[in-house]
Amino acid sequence: MTYMAQKKTSDVDYSMQEKILALYELQKIDSQIDEINKVKGELPLEVQDLEDELAGLNTRIENVNAEIEELNTLTRQRKREVDQAKIMIGNYKEQQNNVRNNREYDAISKEIEYQELEIELAEKRLKEYAAGIKAKKAQVEQTQTQVEERTVDYNAKKEELESIEAETAQQVADLEAKAAKAKSPIDERLLAAYNRIRSNVHNGLAVVTVTRDACGGCFNRIPPQRQVDIRQGKKLIVCEYCGRILVADKQEE
Repeated sequence: MTYMAQKKTSDVDYSMQEKILALYELQKIDSQIDEINKVKGELPLEVQDLEDELAGLNTRIENVNAEIEELNTLTRQRKREVDQAKIMIGNYKEQQNNVRNNREYDAISKEIEYQELEIELAEKRLKEYAAGIKAKKAQVEQTQTQVEERTVDYNAKKEELESIEAETAQQVADLEAKAAKAKSPIDERLLAAYNRIRSNVHNGLAVVTVTRDACGGCFNRIPPQRQVDIRQGKKLIVCEYCGRILVADKQEE
């Protein structure tokens, strides 16, 4: 097997004119794909936004439920403290019946007062926790209602988007196969430049023809000598106004 037979397609040395023509062919294919994608309109962005919003709402519900559980834990803890304080008060009162003098009686009375204050403070905290739990449960219910509403919107828009994608899937697949074939003569550096220009212009046109002595992208006039260079195709020429790659209009020629 000869060396030439072993060379890959990507190793073939294509002329600049062949690369420019391949870019133009790729642009026409990509423009067809762009037209198909226009049918989707804002649906892909709307579906993504709804997905993000639903994820945010569900995260909010999880966080609020965690806060409710924390308040429930504190509630149980305070109730145990109240029960413990009541037991201690009962024990102190029994001790008062067996005191030997007023001094012991007063000391136990102070302990009882302290435990009663602890109960009062704990009960105050319990009311705060109960109010907090009630408010957070209302917040969860409100957020769940939002989730249900957004889910209806999301399912409707996603179904619409999937329907469009199903109808155009084969057409897009065929065009993508053609685009892959069109890319074969184009080196990575040139392809990267093409993609960069496409992303920077509003209509996705990175390669345009010179029509009636003007750039087909921004419609600014192209000097005659520059048009000669474009027709020869020996080097890549870009519009000095909009930066698009310029090719000769074969119909005009």
